[in-house]
Amino acid sequence: MATQAAETTGIDPLEGWSLPAWTYSDPEFFAVEQERVFAPSWQVVCHQSDLPSPGDWHTLDYIGESVIVVRGADGALRAFTNVCRHRGSRILDGASGCARKLVCPYHAWTYELDGRLSGVPDSASYPAFDRAGHGLAPVGLEIWRGFVFVRLVDDGGPSVAAMMAPYEAMIAPYRFEALQALGRVTLRPRAVNWKNVGDNYADGLHIPVAHPGLTRLFGKGYGVEARAHVDRMWGDLIERPSANWSERLYQKLLPPVPHLPPERQRHWLYFKLWPNIAFDIYPDQVDFMQWLPVGPTESLIREISYVAPGDDRREMRAARYLNWRINRQVNAEDTALITRVQHGMASRSFAVGPLSDKEACLRHFCKRMRRIIPEARRETRPAPGWSHA
Repeated sequence: MATQAAETTGIDPLEGWSLPAWTYSDPEFFAVEQERVFAPSWQVVCHQSDLPSPGDWHTLDYIGESVIVVRGADGALRAFTNVCRHRGSRILDGASGCARKLVCPYHAWTYELDGRLSGVPDSASYPAFDRAGHGLAPVGLEIWRGFVFVRLVDDGGPSVAAMMAPYEAMIAPYRFEALQALGRVTLRPRAVNWKNVGDNYADGLHIPVAHPGLTRLFGKGYGVEARAHVDRMWGDLIERPSANWSERLYQKLLPPVPHLPPERQRHWLYFKLWPNIAFDIYPDQVDFMQWLPVGPTESLIREISYVAPGDDRREMRAARYLNWRINRQVNAEDTALITRVQHGMASRSFAVGPLSDKEACLRHFCKRMRRIIPEARRETRPAPGWSHA
């Protein structure tokens, strides 16, 4: 019936409906998502300023893979799977470090910073072994405005630069390429499906209901829009002093930023890149956040702040601290919201929900997911094994 209606009218009858609840907890659907959604998607690892010297490396673990990004002796950044070509052992442990060579802790097979296999203990005992063909397995890498992205599978999808092309002029004043880390990466596990995190992030309707602080800061001026690969959210700080002291001081102390145009001085700007990456852009700092899938009902939120170098004004330091306090409260509110949704989706009474025309980002996300995984069109969970049929 749905297919016939779409063929007759040209409008998908599911256009105004959410994804079915079963897709937020089903192990088989989750396995398909890893291959069709995440393996071919770009994932942010770090900023190029986090890897200033030869031998500096960062890792990113997701969907059962561990990826290394390392700066070579020639200054170039390269990405590899964090797997020795001998017995499959993980080579590097931890989130970051520096090394002259990459040495496997199992049998001491040694790789150069460009991935070449250069050392094999007792190499004479491998008589027919082609050392040149057993360097570290490369992974797709792109540097977009200083941020380092990796991709496990190239399915012909767009580059990060192509995804963000509609917004390049908007982003340019923030000088992304020059940013430097403020603090370290934090990891926040959440007992929810990854889609619930993203759905909430791009949802503007809940802000006046569930985020009183943001409402005090922006009034009714919070906007959202969806494009092919990127969602944008934005708001301008209002002049009326907030009743909350952190918000009121942020309004008061946030200093002018010389490299930003007048319309950006009091502007908060958010971008969500398909499928699970966000850039939160403030006058005082830039944060990236990604929600990595861990299991059907488990996610890991990974985030860090970056700032323009050289701006150590007291007012700026205070604004950044207050920004952190404000967003810590927002994060706590969002955690409660997505947990409620995850629990509610387990009810036998809930299958799908209607989407408002104002929920443009969520409507677009659901449409894309149904195109990638057609079984998401089914309101009820299919019989096990559907992904192999």
